[in-house]
Amino acid sequence: MQKKVNKYYYEETRRKMSLNSSLIYKKEDTGSTESQVAFLTNIISKLTSHLKLHPKDYSSQRGLWKLLGKRKRLLRYLSRKDMPSYTRISTTLGIRKS
Repeated sequence: MQKKVNKYYYEETRRKMSLNSSLIYKKEDTGSTESQVAFLTNIISKLTSHLKLHPKDYSSQRGLWKLLGKRKRLLRYLSRKDMPSYTRISTTLGIRKS
């Protein structure tokens, strides 16, 4: 059981690191605001395509709303702290201003 859990976390970390290396400063950096926004954008796009196939899946819809709110808060924080990084991320990932 422990090996499966360790393998899962290893795969999850590796997948996070390979998302968009142009946005991430260090290879192992998965906690920066930029990498979190990139990771959330990836999950949001997957959930959006899922909801197009299953429009009455209200639990997933609520999860999507929560992720959108989290990404919005992270982007607002990034725009206050580092505006050039915010514009670079929003243009690279195709995120509109809200």
